[in-house]
Amino acid sequence: MEESTRGIVKEVAHLPTESFTETEMLLHWNKYAQRLGDKGYKIMESLLLINDPKLNGTSITIELPNEGSKLDFEKELNGLLGHLKGHLHNHDITIEVIVNESIESKRSFNDQDRYNRLHEINPNIELLRTTFGLDLDA
Repeated sequence: MEESTRGIVKEVAHLPTESFTETEMLLHWNKYAQRLGDKGYKIMESLLLINDPKLNGTSITIELPNEGSKLDFEKELNGLLGHLKGHLHNHDITIEVIVNESIESKRSFNDQDRYNRLHEINPNIELLRTTFGLDLDA
């Protein structure tokens, strides 16, 4: 039995590490939050949307208002990481949670606010909207 297992060599999996932009990361971050909200996890949705995460290479940093929020967020961390790694095709992504008691909520409340925020990040979104005749009232 030992001899038969000695010859087995595990192949090292090469996981993708494609580059991505902050805009792409925010898009998938918000989609994940919306999916949680649709499933009824409103608290987790609000934690994900409390402010925009910052991207530095493959490290994502998010600030939360207190230690309790951090604990709740960390319960969903593996699901979020899996979603981002899969959709952004990069398995080097990490998420760091910082507790900042003086944080102000910067949440976008409607589609127009979200669009304005994305337009700040990447003005080319207007070209996309006009090219495909997209409307914010959908």
